[in-house]
Amino acid sequence: MNTTMPLILCDNLVKIYKLAEIEVVALQGLDLEIAQGELVGIVGKSGSGKSTLLQILGGLDRPSAGKVSVAGHDLLALDDPGLMRYTRHTTGFVWQQTGRNLLPYLSALKNVELPMLVAGAGLRFRRTRARELLEIVGLSQRASHRLTALSGGEQQRLALAIALANDPPLILADEPTGELDVRTAAHIFDLFARLTNELGKTVVIVSHDPSIKEHVDRVVGIRDGRTSTETVRHIDVESSAENVATHVEYTVLDAAGRLQLPADVVEELGMRGRVTIERVADGVVIRSIAVEGATGAERGA
Repeated sequence: MNTTMPLILCDNLVKIYKLAEIEVVALQGLDLEIAQGELVGIVGKSGSGKSTLLQILGGLDRPSAGKVSVAGHDLLALDDPGLMRYTRHTTGFVWQQTGRNLLPYLSALKNVELPMLVAGAGLRFRRTRARELLEIVGLSQRASHRLTALSGGEQQRLALAIALANDPPLILADEPTGELDVRTAAHIFDLFARLTNELGKTVVIVSHDPSIKEHVDRVVGIRDGRTSTETVRHIDVESSAENVATHVEYTVLDAAGRLQLPADVVEELGMRGRVTIERVADGVVIRSIAVEGATGAERGA
């Protein structure tokens, strides 16, 4: 059991949006823990709540209820100035759309300097650190180039350097490889892995890329505003083949004792409405109630 405090802790996290007279529950009691230095992917269908989670972790949106703590900051307790400081110094964002990451009229070097300028850093420090970060992401030879002279992969590497500018402990990425080819995407994932292995950063990536499980420590699946599954990647160091990875998928039981059965299992077994839970020696068995064998009360009569 991990006794250290996780960098990210979400406990029964709820987010409700009100659109006209309609309330939309984007997060419905989500539980999540992410350790410092962990590289985690977040997956789920559109509307599952994964992007809402990322916005809350980044301080760009406020939760409605529950608990969310990041690097010791209680995000429900922060006032507006505190939330601004949190966003500036605790998190760095990489967006899918380069227009949200980069200013086209500035050089790559000045794009990286900008967050430090806003934070009040001096010119000498900004210039030195910006060059160091461009070296880390492999763009030291492109420092004077503007956005139009950079490829899609280079733009995302530059976005990553910008996210690192104020040395935040947490990097958040929303579909960072969504507009890249497979080879370039793999290179971006390798850079994220370097951030965790060499710099100790915690990285959370929202992605639709099915290959993400090959590049991260753990994939958290979100369904209907709750964590539903976790896929953990294991490297077999004793295998004769180099870096042989296996993946184990778990169904998540939340703090309230709720779990979401895999959709394909529910469909295959025709499970609807009520089920029975039978305790056995090594766990429990969940069974659907066959309609033909159900009592009137079980059929809702």
